[in-house]
Amino acid sequence: MDISSILQGGYAHPTSRKWQAKRQLTKSMFMYPIFITDDANASTEIPTLPGQRRWGVNKLDAFIGPLVEKGLESVILFGVPFNCAKDGRGTAADDASGPVILAIKKLRALFPKLYIACDVCLCEYTDHGHCGLLHGDGTINTPPSVERIAEVAVNYARAGADCVAPSDMMDGRIKAIKRGLMDAGLGNKCTLMSYSAKFASSLYGPFRDAAGSAPSFGDRKCYQLPPTARGLARRAIQRDAVEGADIIMVKPAMPYLDIISDAAQLTPDHPIACYQVSGEFAMVHAGAAAGVYDLKTMAFESVESMVRAGATLILTYFTPDFLDWL
Repeated sequence: MDISSILQGGYAHPTSRKWQAKRQLTKSMFMYPIFITDDANASTEIPTLPGQRRWGVNKLDAFIGPLVEKGLESVILFGVPFNCAKDGRGTAADDASGPVILAIKKLRALFPKLYIACDVCLCEYTDHGHCGLLHGDGTINTPPSVERIAEVAVNYARAGADCVAPSDMMDGRIKAIKRGLMDAGLGNKCTLMSYSAKFASSLYGPFRDAAGSAPSFGDRKCYQLPPTARGLARRAIQRDAVEGADIIMVKPAMPYLDIISDAAQLTPDHPIACYQVSGEFAMVHAGAAAGVYDLKTMAFESVESMVRAGATLILTYFTPDFLDWL
C-alpha cells in the first residue's frame, strides 16, 4: 500500500476527528425562530412542530429566560395574528400594538443583550395570504409590495429590532429596505438579513400551520425560486449583496446545500445563514420516532452538513436542544 493511501491515522482519535472540520459548532451560530401571537397569555402547542408553541408576550420571560441562561444569543420573531383585521396590504404587520412590535419591546427590556431579528413579510397579515400586494387579476404588484415591505422593516427597526429579515422574495426589496433604514438613521444600527435564495419548497407545511400563512388561492411559485433553479439562486444572491444585504440566507437548508456552498463562494465576505425549516425539523423528529436513527445524532449530522457547506448562522427549531448538547 502506498504512503499516500493512508488516511485513517489522521482521524483515529475523537479529538483528531474534531480537527477535520473547518469550523466547529458553537451556541452563537444558532438563531431560534419564535412564533408570537396576539393573545398575550398564549402558550399553544403546534402539533406539526414537535415541542414548539405559539407564545404571547406575557409568557416570553418564563420561556426565553432559561434559554438565555443556557447561552441563547439570538432569536427571530414571526408574528401570528388571530385577532387583527386583515386586508390587501397587510396593514396590521407593523401595528404598534401588534405581536411583533410588542415582543421586540418586551424582549429588549427583559434581555438587553439578546439579538432580536424579525421576519418581514405580509402573508400573515393579508386577507389573501400572499407575500405582497396584488393586481386585480391576483398577480403580484411589485412596486407597492416593495414599498410596503420596506415600511414594515423600518418600523420593526424603529421598535428596537437588531435585524430585519425580509422573506417575501419581492424583486428590489433589499435596496428599498436599505434605503429606508438609512433615511431613518438606522442604516448603521440594524442588520439586513436577506432570504436571498428562498425556494418554493414542500417543506413549509408545519410553518404555515403554525403561522396561519397559507395563501387563500394559488401558490407562491412566481416569486419563490423553483427548486431546480441554481442559476436564479446565484443571481439573487449576488443581486441582494449588491443591494445592501448584510447577511445572505438560503432556505430550506438540507436539500439546498449546493446553494449554501454557492453563497459562500459568491459572497465570501458576508455571513451565510440557512434556515432548517419546519418540514426538515419535523422529518428529523419523525425518523427518530420511527426508530430510523437517534434524534441527537441526526440533528448534529444535519446542521454539521450546513456548516460544512459554508453556513455561519443556522436558524433552527433545534436551537434549545443544541444549547443543552453543546
